[in-house]
Amino acid sequence: MKKIRIYISILLIVSILLTGMLITKNNKAIETSASSNLSNKKIGWGIKREKDHKRPDVGKENKELMEKYNGIYIGNENKKYIYLTFDEGYEAGYTEKILDVLKENDVKATFFITAHYLNTAEELVKRMVNEGHIVGNHTVNHKTLPEISDKEIEEEVMGLHQAIYEKTGYEMKYIRPPKGEYSERSLDATNKLGYTTVMWTFGYMDYDENKQKGTEYAKKIILDNLHNGEIMLLHGNSKDNANVLDEIIKSAKAEGYEFKSLDEFER
Repeated sequence: MKKIRIYISILLIVSILLTGMLITKNNKAIETSASSNLSNKKIGWGIKREKDHKRPDVGKENKELMEKYNGIYIGNENKKYIYLTFDEGYEAGYTEKILDVLKENDVKATFFITAHYLNTAEELVKRMVNEGHIVGNHTVNHKTLPEISDKEIEEEVMGLHQAIYEKTGYEMKYIRPPKGEYSERSLDATNKLGYTTVMWTFGYMDYDENKQKGTEYAKKIILDNLHNGEIMLLHGNSKDNANVLDEIIKSAKAEGYEFKSLDEFER
């Protein structure tokens, strides 16, 4: 009789363990299924420039996904508004000058920064906040979002979010995907974290410090591509950008353009 009771107990334990394993397996399957409902095809943001200050073509797929997830990628076509943004992966010694120029010209910009930038240039980040600029999220480690899991996306985004809040009391709400690479899944993931994705309608090869082409080139390519609703992307580690920014702002204003904050964005 005692042996029978032991045998029954063993059967019950095994049954409970198997049931637990099945539940766990099913939960994982549900999580995987929910995640796989959205495409994770990696898309690289790209634009086709036009001449004579016409607005660029961002492509059908880019446009559809940005519209679906309420992303910011181009402003109102009837208003001569420019939204100035900078990507800041690291500090190269030019951001202080950029901030001086912005202050002198009463222009507010958005700076998308990484954790490395915050950790090495905290005082500049505080200055951005104190002078009324927007600080945007460029993630902790600048990883391509479609290549990491939803959990890792949360860690990359909210890790920086929390770090900036703890150091400055500032809460970020705009994100620019590292390398301009995204997927529908990553857009959905960052949206659920409370973030608005911001892309651009102008950018150029300004991010390599060793391949700067001089102020005349920088000035010409930036001014030749001004357009209504422009989201201008410049990199803060570019010496050329720092040197021409004052003239760019003054020339754009002379042509009737107004510089607006992303908080004033009009579709």
